[in-house]
Amino acid sequence: MNGALATSAGRPDAPTVRDHTRRYLARVATGEMGALPALTGLVLFSAVFALLRPSFLSASNLANLFTQGAAVVVIAMGLVFVMLLGEIDLSAGYTSGVCGAVLAVLAAHGRLPWYAAAALALLVAVAIGLGLGLLVTRTKVPSFVVTLAGLLGLQGVALLLIGDSTTVTLDDGTLLSIANGTVAPELAWLMWAGGLAAYVMIEFRRKRKGLHHRRTADPLVLVVWRVLVAAVLSAAIVYLLNQERSPHPDIASLKGVPIVVPIIAVMIMLWTFVLRRTAYGRRIYMVGQSREVARQAGVNVDRIRVSVFVICSCMAAVGGVIAVSRAHSVDADTGGVNVLLYAVAAVVFGGTSLFGGKGRVLDAVLGGALMAVIDNGMGLMGYSAGLKYIVTCALLLLAACLDVVSRTREAAAAAVPPLPPGVAFVPAARPPAGPPAGPPSGPPARPTGHPPTGHPPTWPAGRTDPGPRHGPGAGTGWR
Repeated sequence: MNGALATSAGRPDAPTVRDHTRRYLARVATGEMGALPALTGLVLFSAVFALLRPSFLSASNLANLFTQGAAVVVIAMGLVFVMLLGEIDLSAGYTSGVCGAVLAVLAAHGRLPWYAAAALALLVAVAIGLGLGLLVTRTKVPSFVVTLAGLLGLQGVALLLIGDSTTVTLDDGTLLSIANGTVAPELAWLMWAGGLAAYVMIEFRRKRKGLHHRRTADPLVLVVWRVLVAAVLSAAIVYLLNQERSPHPDIASLKGVPIVVPIIAVMIMLWTFVLRRTAYGRRIYMVGQSREVARQAGVNVDRIRVSVFVICSCMAAVGGVIAVSRAHSVDADTGGVNVLLYAVAAVVFGGTSLFGGKGRVLDAVLGGALMAVIDNGMGLMGYSAGLKYIVTCALLLLAACLDVVSRTREAAAAAVPPLPPGVAFVPAARPPAGPPAGPPSGPPARPTGHPPTGHPPTWPAGRTDPGPRHGPGAGTGWR
């Protein structure tokens, strides 16, 4: 053998915080950054805007942040599924506009109940996603071209639905409360406690499962630290949002968590479960990493590709409902190009690879939060829309460059696979130097029954010497 694998004795299953930090830094060095750029930008921009404009952290502005970025965040969640396959959906913005127009036209003036109008808008989204997916898979035309054509066509459909009027007003109270209503403070605290309990259960279940399967589980100190940070941060947000935000509380009170926040939280948990805990989610990642390998493994690649376009269109419809609810109306600019570009930027900021196979829904939400913070903070600073676009452009290019560098480093690291934790490579001793051995003396060696291929026989894994396989002494060559 050319080498041997030696396991270090006495190493615990769960590494220390120092070992975990070293392993994390090694992953970052090889390109696995995940949502680190989005999280870093979110913290830095929030700190800068809070220092320059103290009103940035006020209760009213915090609530405005959630409602302002909700539509973009929801559309970005759907785009994650498409971009995990290395595809793109440029029509997602106007899909939200068309579905919002269908909802507003059907629900205006009590023509249909809100739930019937919402169901029909969702059916329209399913039809749009199914059509785009079938065009991409059947015609073999790149998704960029198909969805670009869809963008133009859906813009025309939205104009036809609105008609001669410039806007269609939404007057249904239930639909308007989606983006403008709030949860009662008592109910908000109950939801906070339930969400925190679920998060604690998930974290400790993940640690216990890692120890059970002999994997490198996170240190207990790190798990407790993550839980404490999440608890304190979420409690501070709930506390601020439960403060009175109305300038005239004696006339109308305004306090509580916006209804759109628990809606987004439920969708995050749903799609995270789908991607990480179901066979369908694993197939999406498999197809995104290599379609040919997925096809050889028995995965229906075309069906997966069609399904992600349907999911993307349905999430765009939900984003359109939120946008129409916030604006109280729908017009020709609802779900325009700006909404699409902001959603794509949110996905890229969140670390979803442009080449497919890598990304998470939660990371796209962090990217959307970064977009909302930049837009809101620069608005408070009094900067023009042109400067906002320039800053967003620079950050998007930076995120794309980081994605390319990350993919290059991952490819280089994959060329030499790392050893498992606790295992070191021990090279075999070199044979002693000396003159070459002369011709063998004595009787010729007994034939072994192996064909004269010129190569030594290949022994099963774990065998250390070519001991007898059968008969007396069989198995003595095994470890």
